[in-house]
Amino acid sequence: MHDDLRSPIKHHLVLHRIDPEQGIRRFYSLMIERDLFGTIRLVRNWGRIGTNGQELVEVFASEIEAGLALEAIAQAKRRRGYQDV
Repeated sequence: MHDDLRSPIKHHLVLHRIDPEQGIRRFYSLMIERDLFGTIRLVRNWGRIGTNGQELVEVFASEIEAGLALEAIAQAKRRRGYQDV
């Protein structure tokens, strides 16, 4: 990832939802990256803590669009009980 420009956009965020009473131990990871062709990708990875989980990759036209999507997803997860690690 190119952090040379010190972008204000958060590039990596990890959220956890842990509720021992319900046996819930989950993670949700969001990462903005640029591939070898310069394509901006938002990579989502989620599942039970201790597993590799599932992955979903979305392509965006700009880093700003990817950053807005990352924040929107993070807000939705926080409303469902996930907390920043």
